[in-house]
Amino acid sequence: MHPATANRLKRLPPYLFTVVDELREKAMERGIDVIDLSMGSPDQPPPPEAVEELYRAAKQEGNQRYSREDGKIEKKLKEVIARWYAGRFGVELDPKTEVLPLIGSKEGIAHLSLTFLNNDDIALVPSPAYPVHFNGAIMAGGILYNLPLREEKGYKPELKKLDKSIVRMAKLLFLSYPHNPTTAVVDINFFKEVVDWAKGKEIIIGNDLAYSDIVFDGYKAPSLLQVKGAKDFCVEFHTLSKSYNMPGWRIGFCVGNREILSALKKTKSYIDFGLFRAIQAAAIKVLSGDQSCVKRTVEIYRKRRDLFVKGLKEMGWEVEKPKATFYIWARIPLKYSALTSMEFTQLLIEEAGIAVAPGTGFGEYGEGFIRFALVENEQRLIVALERIRKILEIEG
Repeated sequence: MHPATANRLKRLPPYLFTVVDELREKAMERGIDVIDLSMGSPDQPPPPEAVEELYRAAKQEGNQRYSREDGKIEKKLKEVIARWYAGRFGVELDPKTEVLPLIGSKEGIAHLSLTFLNNDDIALVPSPAYPVHFNGAIMAGGILYNLPLREEKGYKPELKKLDKSIVRMAKLLFLSYPHNPTTAVVDINFFKEVVDWAKGKEIIIGNDLAYSDIVFDGYKAPSLLQVKGAKDFCVEFHTLSKSYNMPGWRIGFCVGNREILSALKKTKSYIDFGLFRAIQAAAIKVLSGDQSCVKRTVEIYRKRRDLFVKGLKEMGWEVEKPKATFYIWARIPLKYSALTSMEFTQLLIEEAGIAVAPGTGFGEYGEGFIRFALVENEQRLIVALERIRKILEIEG
């Protein structure tokens, strides 16, 4: 007999990406060559200078010990993050109080909910969303309130239509632009409207800015903290996973309101011992570098985006060309519209050897869509397009 899990685990929705992985593995066991476009795990190598610095710092005496907040590397990382933010967004940050390194932004987002949500507090979470936005709220014991993101509204939440009783109970609002999974983008005016709406409501806003560098066609992603007054109740999460192809290194950071960060740091102090110092040294190296590595990565994704969108449209599958992220958010084709996103995902894996992410993996309002992650090279994407074409041409 196995012990019963905590009730909070029972409240969590099925993690459909685990199901996708199982389907992919079974297909591979049958000899199917699966092209994996399901998870947003960059396939490009990290910057060579990051690897070299990691190697150098890992051998240095003292770096194998626990990370210390007052350590030389720890202080320098915060200073470099503050300078990077000032250069990237024009946002001035106090590295001592307004910068908090994280073991990946996912960890920080989950712990923000754990830090602030009681069982009678509401977390306002747009749907669809990156899963930790809603799973973190559920794990923390809070009340999840989905804000539908609709295509005709530009995938923006309609905050002004929220019932006053919901707003009174709300303690957290999560945002994420450029958006995963829909790829939607916003300008600074949207953030100004959000900050103006939230003033006086005692709601903490957390913006997930993971894809700020993966932008195309002249678009520049703004920071929520560029808005006057945002630091009064807002924080912003960033990561080195996407911009620098370092997803497995698990390093990110949160910046913004010092009181919120202080509370988040307290939560983390009970749970982790900080980041491996050699990884911090590597992060310092790339964040303070010339950023040409980021430009190369963006150009690779732009070419993949153009190729894949063109290929889908040529076969009659209409999709939007995203201005940011390395995803394609696609409505299930009319021919298969009777299927759920999970059923269509299963069909693509079993019949075409292509793994994608089902829309419902991102929340209830993701139903009817799938997400392609462009994390394979162009040759593999061409093969994927050929297989998709065959699926769409099969007489049903």
